[in-house]
Amino acid sequence: MKLKTILVSQPEPATDKSPYTRIQEKYKLKIDFRPFIHVEGVNAKSVREQKIDFADFDNIILTSRNAVDHFFRLTEEMRFKVPDSTKYFCLSEAVAFYLQKYVVYRKRKIYVGDKTIEDLSNVLTKFGTEKYLLPTSDSLKPSIPETLDKLELNWKRAKLFKTVVSDLSDLRDVYYDVLVFFSPSGIESLFKNFPDFKQNETKIAVYGQTTIDAAKTALLRIDISAPSTEAPSMTMAIEKYIKNNK
Repeated sequence: MKLKTILVSQPEPATDKSPYTRIQEKYKLKIDFRPFIHVEGVNAKSVREQKIDFADFDNIILTSRNAVDHFFRLTEEMRFKVPDSTKYFCLSEAVAFYLQKYVVYRKRKIYVGDKTIEDLSNVLTKFGTEKYLLPTSDSLKPSIPETLDKLELNWKRAKLFKTVVSDLSDLRDVYYDVLVFFSPSGIESLFKNFPDFKQNETKIAVYGQTTIDAAKTALLRIDISAPSTEAPSMTMAIEKYIKNNK
């Protein structure tokens, strides 16, 4: 079957130079973007119920841009001025760069990892006697708390935002040749919105092992997957499938 339509379960790229634009034009595809999940922030009352006092913490561990946004949103809402002496430990360069939206970079102590919490282990233990706050969503990779406990740090988790299933009811009668997923939450959203979903000829594309596992658990047939040696990105995996199924 020749692919003509693809639905990507993520927001539309901000630039027309996206790899999706290239394969759309090259193979005459119709590619739509629609987030299957979205993030909602909790309120100040929820923070208090978690017995979180921002003043208690010397250091902030930031794992995502959402964590950055919601930490500073709530400190402002609760009228807490983050001290200039606060140290920030960012899981990646992307998170550290995003932090500049809220702080003057050159005036802050910012430590950057290379995508995993383990990358920050040495510098985290350097300040082992200080308190760490970990702003997160309602879901969290087990490896993060496991690593922090292993390092015997004085840390506390603050659930400042949550992942929520988006309303996709307007797509009930819309058919796509390919559905593209990047997280288990996306798979969950599919079946919450359409409990009677039958895959039939629809191709399922998944990125990452946890998404692959979720698709298998949901008894979906996986037709396209990434990353792999030959296709490190989703667009490359889609293009590979198109070439192999002409």
